[in-house]
Amino acid sequence: MPYEGWLLAIVEDARLIVGPLCGSMAYSQNMPSGSGIFGELDLLKQIRARAGRSVSGRLRLGIGDDCALLRLGAGEELAVTTDLAIDGQHFRLAWHSPESIGHRTLARGLSDLAAMGARPVAAFLSLGLPKSLVQNRGDRWLERFLDGFFALARVHKVPLAGGDLAESPTAVADIVLTGAVRRGKALLRSGARTGDLLYVTGALGGAAAALDRLTAWAEAETRARGAKSGSPRIPRKLQTLLAPHLAPEPRIPEGEWLARRGIATAAIDLSDGLSTDLAHMCEESHVAAEVDAAALPIHTGATLAQALHGGEDYELLFTAPSTARLPPSIGGVPITRIGRIVRRCKDRPMAALITAQGPEPLVPHGWQHFV
Repeated sequence: MPYEGWLLAIVEDARLIVGPLCGSMAYSQNMPSGSGIFGELDLLKQIRARAGRSVSGRLRLGIGDDCALLRLGAGEELAVTTDLAIDGQHFRLAWHSPESIGHRTLARGLSDLAAMGARPVAAFLSLGLPKSLVQNRGDRWLERFLDGFFALARVHKVPLAGGDLAESPTAVADIVLTGAVRRGKALLRSGARTGDLLYVTGALGGAAAALDRLTAWAEAETRARGAKSGSPRIPRKLQTLLAPHLAPEPRIPEGEWLARRGIATAAIDLSDGLSTDLAHMCEESHVAAEVDAAALPIHTGATLAQALHGGEDYELLFTAPSTARLPPSIGGVPITRIGRIVRRCKDRPMAALITAQGPEPLVPHGWQHFV
């Protein structure tokens, strides 16, 4: 089928139809039954069993048909996001456990929904996997990937409604997330206004610091192991230190809280680093910003540079009027005021870092592909 794997979304009478083939975990070919090979149909059955057959709430029809059917409430808008993760770019099969890759795959999309203040409705997962990953039953790679994926899905009550599966020379995971938000209440990047204050959830730089630790450990293990096959196991004590990178927590409750109360004027999730994502917000809002270096909530063990430019913290950066009354935390997650929104002028940078020595340009040095 020439259009296999394409995605079409139609919103009609509060019913969303997604297809073709997404709801069915589409496939094209499979090894003959009884071949003893862990083929595509076997994998699809395994995924469907893990996803569950029951449908309720906003998911009317899940895996098993040509389309998934989603139900939105009256007065709601649909939020849709997609994120692509590729071995060697977003994770490394030799370093990251399957559970971590599964968790991170879903967390990336959930963080986008959080930035819009949307409530998760359904997930669509597409996997491109080397044959070696799925035919080695002893390694249980796919089962462990799904362990990490569904553990986070249960926390945020998001069902897997479909996706796609294919053999690929490189491991690839693509996630599509749908969410619901009250009409006209979505948090946008474009709403910041001069005089607003700048806030951030949680702490910054933890993921970048953890990635540096993981890199150093993995390279040392590779030298020590030599030609031994298989991925090294991260010691449990080290896993705790690496948690901000291996198992980031998307701020869904915090985003929903902000959207419900109408406090935030603009928001974005910190996936590419504060300096880069703040620039995105300023561009969309046509404003400039000042960040107080001394106010930044830097994660334990991280540096100022990692807090400013390190990606994948998945915290929320948002603005609110100076008159808004914000609590010190939302659901136990600290809220910190880190700066302010100012008028954009030609003679000053779009973002400035205010230090003890004075202001300096805050140049975007976060993650960018193709540079």
